[in-house]
Amino acid sequence: MRNATRPFGRTLAAMITPFTPSGELDVPGTAALARHLVDEQGCEGLVVNGTTGESPTTTDAEKTQVLETVLEAVGDRAHIIAGASTYDTRHSVRLAQEAEKAGAHGLLLVTPYYNKPTQAGVVAHFSAIADAADLPVMLYDIPPRSVIGIEEDTFERLAEHTRIISVKDATGDLAKAQRVRANTGLAFYCGVDELNLAAYATGQVGIVSVVAHLVGKHLNAMFDAYDDGDTAKAAEINDRLLPAVTALMGRGPGIIAVKAGLGGQGVPAGEPRLPLLPADEVLAADIATALADLKEA
Repeated sequence: MRNATRPFGRTLAAMITPFTPSGELDVPGTAALARHLVDEQGCEGLVVNGTTGESPTTTDAEKTQVLETVLEAVGDRAHIIAGASTYDTRHSVRLAQEAEKAGAHGLLLVTPYYNKPTQAGVVAHFSAIADAADLPVMLYDIPPRSVIGIEEDTFERLAEHTRIISVKDATGDLAKAQRVRANTGLAFYCGVDELNLAAYATGQVGIVSVVAHLVGKHLNAMFDAYDDGDTAKAAEINDRLLPAVTALMGRGPGIIAVKAGLGGQGVPAGEPRLPLLPADEVLAADIATALADLKEA
């Protein structure tokens, strides 16, 4: 069993992919957003080409361009993790190898979705990708989207792989996360924004956050307070964040709300690609109000 550290920093953003008004990849906007997240919101890492980056609707070539653009913009001062898995192991291996070639600092690998492999198949899938590229791996456990989860004994088997070092936990099951973390030493990152402080308080080393696009500075202040032993202040910041987190994550895919919030602040984002629709006027107004109230608090 290894000792959990913060292999990719503490506050990571699950980065959106900006598009132009015509729906093409916005390369300058991608670079500008990456700088905004690192320099303005205080993110120590960026996860690109994940679900929040609309990986189901971006091509492999676009994924490589996004990764290269972000690495050039902020790769000297932030951990850049590339989403590199699909429900096809051979395709995932190619994505991982392309990410390594581009210079990624790590890989995010989600459980295969839709085809529902057995747990033995999950182990074989992740192991094949981890074997294919010499990069540290963050597993992504999100059964609400992938249908299947990673069982506790499966984590123990996967933790034996020297490159598999961390987990993005989006199960919402903090008790399970504690058991797996204690038994394996894998570094757990919270992937449910509503649980960021609770997960941190139970030993998770950081977050892979959607809302960090807009409230990263507040999240860092919350974690700083907790690290300093001021748990009351950390709880107070968490409470103040609740309306913004609810507005951004409580009414559909976070991609939609975050793109609306960023667009309202003049930060490159664009609209999501179909089948996702942009935020309607009511949601966009609610997001703007929640963010303005947070700023004034």
